[in-house]
Amino acid sequence: MIKVQTENFSLEKETKNLIHKNNNVGAVSSFIGIVRDKAKEKDLISMTLEHYPGMTQTMLKKIEKQAYLRWKLLDSLIIHRYGELFPGDNIVLVITLSKHRKDAINACHFLIDWLKTKGPFWKYEKTKNSGHWVEALESDNLEEKKWDI
Repeated sequence: MIKVQTENFSLEKETKNLIHKNNNVGAVSSFIGIVRDKAKEKDLISMTLEHYPGMTQTMLKKIEKQAYLRWKLLDSLIIHRYGELFPGDNIVLVITLSKHRKDAINACHFLIDWLKTKGPFWKYEKTKNSGHWVEALESDNLEEKKWDI
């Protein structure tokens, strides 16, 4: 399941909802991304995330489908927020459920790596005296490449 929203989310609530609607769950893995308080060594005031809804839904579905093709998942959830967020705010949640831990952990790790590099979100960081669009990091691209098959 994919949700792109402005509202905050609760890891506990979302996890309970997923487990409740699935049988034979033996493993749950999750990741939460949070807005940092620094941008290029300066205090961050806010981060604004933008996206194109149709493009975003299509790409996130493709990313999620890849996880299901690679691992034996019972269910998954991707929540990605957009709009203006502040230090300490939740940005992204990924939860994966499977019968066994390895599938849940690997799929969660894969999903967050691919979201970071392939998710069509644009980030603008605002500090006291300036602002800038966030560029992709080479380290994120290298992390993504380990999933190439």
